[in-house]
Amino acid sequence: MVDRLVRSIMDQKKLLTNWKKKASQLKYEIGALYWAYRDTRTPWYARVFMAIVIGYALSPIDLIPDFIPILGYLDDLIIVPTGIFLAIKMIPEGVFNECREKAKKERIDSKTKWIVAGIIILIWLLIIFLIIRFIRQFFI
Repeated sequence: MVDRLVRSIMDQKKLLTNWKKKASQLKYEIGALYWAYRDTRTPWYARVFMAIVIGYALSPIDLIPDFIPILGYLDDLIIVPTGIFLAIKMIPEGVFNECREKAKKERIDSKTKWIVAGIIILIWLLIIFLIIRFIRQFFI
């Protein structure tokens, strides 16, 4: 019985370590996407998709709120990594490898992060405004 408990605890520690490693890797992938977005060799459609993925990943507002049990973390565990995976596939391999190296060496400055956050907030405010306007126009 004690042996099972110890094995269970060890398995949970391994799982937690694995998740931490994946989360750290995901942070670098988002940084690499940022640098790929700025690279002129990246196709325009990949840039548009990356802007959506990075904006959603950094957005304080989730499609499915986190307080909803199980489903709340669905976007963080499935939607964001899938979007990152698809965005990476749209970028030429050589370009993305260069951007990965750049992301490991250079951090995105805080001014850029605040600008991106401000743009994301403005987009969400615009969406909320349009929804309210639509509701008022058709239902009130």
